[in-house]
Amino acid sequence: MTGTHAGPAMMSAAEAAATVPDGATLAMTGSGGGILEADDVLAAIEQRFLDTGHPRNLTVVHGLGIGDGQKTGLNRLAHEGLVRRVVGGHWSWSPAMQALAASGAIEAYSLPAGIIAALLRESGARRPGVFSQVGLGTFVDPRRQGGRLNDVSPDDLVTLAEIDGVEYLHYRPVHVDIGLVRGSSMDELGNVSCAEEAASLDSQAVAAAARGCGGRIIAQVKRRVAVGAQDPRTVSVPGPLVDIGVLSPGQWQTYAGEFDAAFSQAAPAGLARPAPRTAVPGPRDVVARRAALEVPSGCVLNVGFGMSAGVVDVLAEQHRLDDVHLVIEQGAVGGVPETGELFGLSRHPAALVSSLSQFDFFATGMLDVAVLGMAEADRYGNVNVSKVGPSVVGPGGFIDIAHAASTVVFCGTFTARGLRAEVTPGALRIAAEGQVRKFVHEVSHVTFDAAAARSRGQRALYVTERAVFELRDEGPVLIEIAPGIDLNRDVLNHMDFEPVLDPSPRRMPAGVFTA
Repeated sequence: MTGTHAGPAMMSAAEAAATVPDGATLAMTGSGGGILEADDVLAAIEQRFLDTGHPRNLTVVHGLGIGDGQKTGLNRLAHEGLVRRVVGGHWSWSPAMQALAASGAIEAYSLPAGIIAALLRESGARRPGVFSQVGLGTFVDPRRQGGRLNDVSPDDLVTLAEIDGVEYLHYRPVHVDIGLVRGSSMDELGNVSCAEEAASLDSQAVAAAARGCGGRIIAQVKRRVAVGAQDPRTVSVPGPLVDIGVLSPGQWQTYAGEFDAAFSQAAPAGLARPAPRTAVPGPRDVVARRAALEVPSGCVLNVGFGMSAGVVDVLAEQHRLDDVHLVIEQGAVGGVPETGELFGLSRHPAALVSSLSQFDFFATGMLDVAVLGMAEADRYGNVNVSKVGPSVVGPGGFIDIAHAASTVVFCGTFTARGLRAEVTPGALRIAAEGQVRKFVHEVSHVTFDAAAARSRGQRALYVTERAVFELRDEGPVLIEIAPGIDLNRDVLNHMDFEPVLDPSPRRMPAGVFTA
């Protein structure tokens, strides 16, 4: 422990980086869009390694994707020799780290983001890890890959367990040496406030893990304030947990800018909803509009990253955002979720809870509908989003959410790479077919296990621009086809398996095809 009861030791980012020993396990908070990204400290760790060759052989643990896809966040640590192992929920914001994993230069594991947050909490509390049915049948199940993303990852992080005759996955505890968190401000006793942050994420779990394992907590903040200057309800990490404080006056709230009150505060009375983003006619818009038809008024709705996030734009255009309860895994309840590189942010949320609590709420069964992505699906109804070809992606919150929602709507184009489809009022025409089939004989990575979903009584749909499938006992059953689409030419000829056809397949609603 570096700090004292009188407060943490205040250091520069370089001095804090110098406290990270070789072989340490570094757990960090953060998410896409720059949310809680302690980038000054990460940059200092990187620079120290480039200058001295130390620290070496770190194990990095993170639940959500961290970085801008180029330089910041996890990209700072993506150097051979600096990192030995990564246990990450979502990898796509760090192409350099993805490349190290794909080449076998590092040990690479991926676990569900919600499980990682819970595992950090349980490890900090010195309990024996997490026992959960989340992940059964997926690639994290030890009967498949056990969370491994390459062939040079030897350890078993997940084992099977049986309690009272019921099967669970046992996610084994992790030993954390350094916990890296961020906040808006810190008082003289080390209390870290997230008052101006867009989320608190899993900060408490990261800090607890480091403290419970006898490690150190480094907190990067924008400014230091007097004791009593912070609203105690905004404190995400209490002072007694913080060992080292790093001031970062140039710290931005998100990649969108230094500070935007909309990401951390409720909407002022009378503020109108922002104008919906202009839809671009095409396959993605068709998919979003069809998926939006599965969102009933009053439901609790989660939308995933990528194409599925287009549902938010459709609901906004239709003035339906106030009719649903939007929740995202980063912790926002209500508001208007951002998309693209700012995914995870929500404008004027009604509530901001920790991502750890949000995943716990999901597990209660509160989710009515989840609209998620789909890289590929197979004859059983299994879905892969976590590893596409050699590309290491990870599930993020996908596995936790797909396990918990009553209805899951998977969204994707029917084929990929080169697909061009012409949308006319009420119909669709395929102008150029994609080179990559999305409906394959067997997915290469199971991120959603259809058999387990059926046993839970879940409803699952697979929505594309030209056809809609529903998960039944026989597998994915074709229940809708787009007007203008020929079943054999445009659908069956571009699948690796022959699906069961509903006895009375319907036309996809003409209203989803808007030119």
